[in-house]
Amino acid sequence: MSETTSRQPSNSLVRALGPLDATMIVIGSMIGSGIFITSAESARLVGAPGWLLLAWAIAGLMTITGALCCSELATMMPRAGGVYVFLREAYGPSFGFLFGWTLFLVVQTGTIAAVAIAFAKFLGVFVSSVAPEDYLIAPAPLGGGYAISLSTEQLVAILLIALLTWTNTRGLEIGRIVQNTFTFAKTAALAGVVIVGLVLGWNAISTVRSAAWWDSWANGWSSQIAQPGLSIVGGFALALLFGKAMVGPLFAQTAWTNVTFIGSEVRDPGKNLVRALLWGCGIVVILYLLANLAYIAVLPFPEIQHAPQNRVAVAMMNAVFGHPGAMCMAAAIMISTFGCNNGLILAGARVYYAMARDGLFFRKIATTNAFHVPAAALVAQGIWTAFLTLPRTMTKNPTTGTVVYGNVYIQLLEYIVSADLLFYILLVAAVMVLRRKNPDAQRPYRTWGYPLVPIISILLAALLIVDLAWIAPATSGIGIAIVLTGVPVYLSWRKCAT
Repeated sequence: MSETTSRQPSNSLVRALGPLDATMIVIGSMIGSGIFITSAESARLVGAPGWLLLAWAIAGLMTITGALCCSELATMMPRAGGVYVFLREAYGPSFGFLFGWTLFLVVQTGTIAAVAIAFAKFLGVFVSSVAPEDYLIAPAPLGGGYAISLSTEQLVAILLIALLTWTNTRGLEIGRIVQNTFTFAKTAALAGVVIVGLVLGWNAISTVRSAAWWDSWANGWSSQIAQPGLSIVGGFALALLFGKAMVGPLFAQTAWTNVTFIGSEVRDPGKNLVRALLWGCGIVVILYLLANLAYIAVLPFPEIQHAPQNRVAVAMMNAVFGHPGAMCMAAAIMISTFGCNNGLILAGARVYYAMARDGLFFRKIATTNAFHVPAAALVAQGIWTAFLTLPRTMTKNPTTGTVVYGNVYIQLLEYIVSADLLFYILLVAAVMVLRRKNPDAQRPYRTWGYPLVPIISILLAALLIVDLAWIAPATSGIGIAIVLTGVPVYLSWRKCAT
């Protein structure tokens, strides 16, 4: 245990979350908008249903093996900050800080911003005035291909972030109730998508909906179309693009570690954290695989690849029930994104709280309010997240010459994929490091299948890092650069602390 940890005052957070609450944090943080939209891009990259399902299956395998390893660490160190604490104890405070810094800079806050925009986008299905082009403040160029704006869609996203930040400052009980209610609702909605797709589209599965399961070329797939500018062809090109196709599935389920951030607030963590991680991840992985099978059952594969605005789930429900089905699906996705953001906001603030208690973030962030929650950390997270909804990318359509605006935080999340996988490797490897470094520590749970499970998990993540570095070296390099911006910040904070 580090000296910093031993010097800290007693934790003022309260252990008020039971096994169901912790499991709802896992499920609720994982199920957002990703499962409903990312399959379109993955399908375009791989060109066949079999490869699409395999991409989700391998992403699920990484989630389950990671959860098995994380369970050992979580029960050893059930503290606020979770993964930040694990990396700090295994590799030193600098690694823990870089994780927390990247989480605050873009990973957690960028994900919250993206999910908030997704909520606003689907609200626009019901309220036409909520739209990305309905500007309150028109885009103002910032230079370098970026602009800043405030549309009605962005305003709704900011209001959602503010509302959920405020409710979570009012105590863990309110956050727990919101999380449980919306997680039950959206899990039921996703299960409904699965049932509708598999029951009503079962005959279509047997005929493969006129698409070859594994022969991408037979479906008209081309590596140059899937990845413009890619010079490699044949099976090797498909293998490279298969790795890129896993980016969406991984991000759709990457937030399972959030429950470790609230380790100080879970009752009987030696049992409940393990149950939450394994049951929560297992349920979501199975639902995700079945949801993609449902998409394939109902829709011809080209309709998955080219679903309007990538809304595959909406396209599926529209195909089955028409416009009412699409509207119901839009409402379900709003429920899903609302609950997802509540879990992300609740959990993320605990990491910055833990960093501040180590003297590696603003001192005020290390405090709790009268409701025993880190309100200052919640507010700081909310302010930065709201800002991330404002910047936009600017690109010019070469045909029409018109300017097209995108969202910069989505671009940042694409940049951070490789770095996020690197932290994943460090997390899994920490199990092995701490078994050597601190063999006598109490371990209420020991990783099943050790050391094979950690090795499999590390190899899969390492292969993906190499794949993305090969196929997209610029974005991978920028991702590492974003992480490294934390080095001078860490050195500055350490200097101030001494």
